[in-house]
Formats: sequence, structure tokens, C-alpha cells
Amino acid sequence: MRRWTKNGSLFLLAAVECLPVLLQPGACRAAEPIQGLKGRLFVGYQGWFACPGDYEGNTKQWSHWFLNNAQDANHLTVDFLPSLRLMDPKDLCETTLQRPDGTHVPLYSAQNPHVVATHFKWMEDHGIDGAAMQRFVVNLPNRNEVRRFDHVLQNALAAAESHGRGLFITYDVSGANPQTVVNDVRRDWKHLVEDSKITDSPAYVHAKTKPVLELWGFGFATRPGEAAEVLALIRDLKDGAAGLRAVTLIGGVPTNWRALTKDSKSDPAWAQVYRSYDVISPWAVGRFTDDAGADSFLKTYVLPDMAETARLGIDYMPVIFAGFSASNRERAHGRQGILNQIPRRCGNFMWHQVWNLLRSHADMLYAAMFDEVDEGTALLPVETRGDRLPVGSQMAYLDQDGCSLPDDWYLRVTGAAAGFVRRGQVPPPDLRAVIGP
Repeated sequence: MRRWTKNGSLFLLAAVECLPVLLQPGACRAAEPIQGLKGRLFVGYQGWFACPGDYEGNTKQWSHWFLNNAQDANHLTVDFLPSLRLMDPKDLCETTLQRPDGTHVPLYSAQNPHVVATHFKWMEDHGIDGAAMQRFVVNLPNRNEVRRFDHVLQNALAAAESHGRGLFITYDVSGANPQTVVNDVRRDWKHLVEDSKITDSPAYVHAKTKPVLELWGFGFATRPGEAAEVLALIRDLKDGAAGLRAVTLIGGVPTNWRALTKDSKSDPAWAQVYRSYDVISPWAVGRFTDDAGADSFLKTYVLPDMAETARLGIDYMPVIFAGFSASNRERAHGRQGILNQIPRRCGNFMWHQVWNLLRSHADMLYAAMFDEVDEGTALLPVETRGDRLPVGSQMAYLDQDGCSLPDDWYLRVTGAAAGFVRRGQVPPPDLRAVIGP
């Protein structure tokens, strides 16, 4: 694996497309990055994959690849295996996993800027507008974790600049300390703006003249945060008060944000919280499993959501997903998971969602997720055939539903969707009419 060094707040690269590069906002870009939210499709980007020796004292951690760092097929925590044929082997992490033909299976770390640069190149190549960079509040009190988050973020900003893509931050509050979650967000946003100066990057997405920020998870029944303190945070972020940089604020909210039932907290105070965002983006992953379910979801949730946000004068960013499979993650936590739980159906499952939303006049989309192989929603290239998977593993693969697909198929599907969103057009309902069989 290539090594890179740190010099103060700047990260020095030895071999990226645009050399020499200081990973500093504005240092290197190939084209003017994407701006605005309307007419755009953004993908969620986790960036949480790591391997030993990748950066700053990590001697053993295989983050999000293996349970307890046990490097064998029985301890894999992902359901899809990334296809890394287009990456330089020197940028990958060696493992002891073997395919049936005896070749070894490499993995990757997002701490490597060359890996992240390749991801954003794929976005550029397929016309995907950019990424919502996830930042996990549960880890923010840990200084070492913050340094690692910051390094991946700098990798992503440099890659977005170089490849003309947009990027904005999404704070995910899952698992965060209920006592400190709001203050943790406040402190970290000040750090990113004042110390890392991320909003000075030409790649950082602005909408309505202000940088875009998303808060994901507040109001979910299983997530932390009290309505009053979250509402105060929203107001300060929107107004640029209490020492915070003013933003255009997306709310990643529960599916039932209007009714305050099921996945939403039921306290009536949350109704005001949800309606205080500039953009509403209700979660949809796993809420339906087939086209009939997607149609019902559209009628029951999306269309009434659109009517309510139009009445409020705020924007609406619906979520699409390719499928779902988290059997290895569930098994790692002692639960029974289902392999290929929501089949992708060769891209048709996701395309039906796109068709539904664009014929309903959605003008922006959030695709979950670019690199989420843990839950099987990943859009980046993954292995297509079972005989390419590690011996002894139980994993999903693209041809599982009776297809014969290229490994980058979901980049093509997502890019096609982005094109229709950009042009404000309704696509044909049949995916084959857009990108072939």
C-alpha cells in the first residue's frame, strides 16, 4: 500500500492525477465542481472502511470489513465484495482471503487518497453530481477518530475538486450520546468551518448562497436528541447564530415525519422541528421490497410529503436505493440476517423508484449509498459472480437475480438517473430502454 505523510493541516500526495497536490481547499481541480441541489443527484458516502497500517497509528483495525479484526471469511461483516480491478494494486490492502481459483482478495481503505480519488472519478465518469459525506457523531468525542474522519474528508474534498464533483457534510446521530449529541454537532461544525475551512473549497456544495449541511437521524424513535435542543440547533445553523456558519439545512427525517408515528418520535414538538428544515429528506431504505411496495410508498408517503413541503415552501429530496442485504453484519451481532433480503432485480428495483419519483416531479434525489457494502446498498463496482467471492463466505453478487451484468452496472444506472434529474425529464419506465439489457 502506498504511504502518504501529514504536514500540519495539509496532506501531501505522491501520485494523484494533479501533481503536485496539497490537499487544501482550492489547491487542485479539473473543472468547476457541482453547485446547488435542484436538478442534482447526490450519493451517500460512508468512507468508513479501513485496514491496518492505513493512517496514523492504526496497526490492526479492519474497520467495517471484519468482526473483531479476524481476517477470515467467517468474520466478514459485508454482504457485497467491491470489485477493485480498476485500482492500482499498490493502493489496496492485502488479505488472506482466497477465491476458488486461489487468487487473494484485496480490500481498501478510504484513508488512502488514491482510493477516494478513484471513487470520485467514477462519479465523474458516470455523471453523478457528488457525495453527501457521512460524519458519525458517536465518534466525535474521540480525538483519534476525528483525525481519521478529517483525513478521509480531506481526501474526498481533493477528489471532488479534481473531478468537478460536489460534496457536503451529513451528520449521522445514530448511537450518539443523548446528553452531548447537539453540542458535539455544534463543536464539530465550528471545527470544520474554522479549522479545516471546508466550506472554502470550491467543491463544497452551496445552495441559496449558503453551504449545504444535513442533519440525519434527529426525531427517529431509536436516535438521540430532544426536540427543543434540536430546534435551537436548527435555528442557529440556519441563521448563522451562536458562532456557527449559516447553512442551507437538509433534514434526514423519519418516513413518518408528518404523522409522528412508527419510526418517528411521537412528541408533538417534533412536528415543528421537521418543518424548520430548508429541505426534507425522509428515509426510504428498507421501507418496501418490490415495485408494488414502491408504488404504495409513493402514494402513502411521497406524494403527501411533496404536498406538505410545497405548502411550507421547503424543498423535498427523496431517497432511492438499489436493494438490501446485511446478513453478515446481522450475524456478527448475533442476529439472524437474510442474504439478498431485498433483491436488486438487475437494477429494475431501483429504476422503478426513479421513474416513480421523476414522474411525480421530484427535482433532486439522494441515492443510498455509494460504498455501503455492509447493508448491500452499494452503488460502486462489486463482484458479479459467485465464483469471485472468498472461499467459505456467504455473500451476494450482481448476477444473483439471473442477470449477466458488468461490475459497474449500478454506477451506470445511477448516472442515468442523474441525467434525467438534471434535464428535468421523466425517464422511460423500462431500464432496458435507457441503458440496454
